[in-house]
Amino acid sequence: MTDHVILLHGLWMRGFALIRLHRRLMEAGFRVHRFDYMSVAATQERILGRLQAHMQELAPEEGSVHLVGHSLGGLLALRACADDVPLPPGRIVCLGSPLKGSAAARAFADLGGRGGGVLLGHNRALLEHGFDQWTGAREVGVIAGRMPIGLGVVLGQFAGEHDGTVAVAETELPGVADHCVVEANHTGLLFSAEAGRQITQFLRHGRFEHAGA
Repeated sequence: MTDHVILLHGLWMRGFALIRLHRRLMEAGFRVHRFDYMSVAATQERILGRLQAHMQELAPEEGSVHLVGHSLGGLLALRACADDVPLPPGRIVCLGSPLKGSAAARAFADLGGRGGGVLLGHNRALLEHGFDQWTGAREVGVIAGRMPIGLGVVLGQFAGEHDGTVAVAETELPGVADHCVVEANHTGLLFSAEAGRQITQFLRHGRFEHAGA
């Protein structure tokens, strides 16, 4: 039976931003669904409740329900699967997600004062601080970008490689199954053919394809 994949967009985005990635994964043979949510206005509890319910609705008799989240979407995917809620099996891929917390988000909140915090919405704490480590049962793969073009360059300095919004080091969460870096900026991860190929690789095998491996 064909596996399902649920795609989650990031902050200040909507589901239409995922169209190219949706098509890539359909071409790879997955049944793909875009999960649209209000990234600023909706509470985290409401978003997670809807996502978990959608996963349960899709649960096949055989096969899996995978999650692929871009930026904030990856953080929410981990948060949903960390709860003690019965969910179908599957893997998670995070694209450019600041799993250890985002320096750019903290700088944005500081720069904008109360208004900056409001624009980060109900997921502000998750964006700013992320997780200490991943201890959930699901295998998690993380794809980071290293093309340094984006809003985050204006907001603050990054240490090491980054995608213009998120530093590669911010994506390296202890406990994940695998990690790789591709030549793309933060938004470009959604359109990158290499990222799409690596997502398919991880969802099928639980590992990325590394050069020389």
